[in-house]
Amino acid sequence: MSSNDEGLTGRGRVTVFAMFGAVFGYATHHLDDRRIGEVAVIGPLSPGVEWPRLWQMARTCGRPAAKEAERAQWILIQATRSFVCGSDRIAQFEDQGWKLEPGGKRVSFETTYANRDHLWTGNLTVDGLTPDQVAERPSLYRARLGCPEA
Repeated sequence: MSSNDEGLTGRGRVTVFAMFGAVFGYATHHLDDRRIGEVAVIGPLSPGVEWPRLWQMARTCGRPAAKEAERAQWILIQATRSFVCGSDRIAQFEDQGWKLEPGGKRVSFETTYANRDHLWTGNLTVDGLTPDQVAERPSLYRARLGCPEA
């Protein structure tokens, strides 16, 4: 686990999905041209929502004794659920630009999890999204998570 001090820019498949009212983006990044050692990049897209909310959700919804790697797996499985099943999916792009801002958190999995070796979270932007696509949505679970109302 480490801080993401330099940020990251990429282009590729992006899934935009809602979770507990906030809108998040999920992209994949390859560490080199071999396209192995994939990184899952996940972050909030809703204005005013910061990346620690993902970790707050994982602490609240996951196993109470879970360590950071298990919380990272919980975050990744929520994004994967939207990509694979379409759960709360707002948009799906095959070739879209995205940017992970400096700051955030990186977690390496001990063994590959859901075909990913790392999870990088941080504040994210995705090219071409409209204000309606990134606006927070009503959610029954916001109060349980201690999230502010939009």
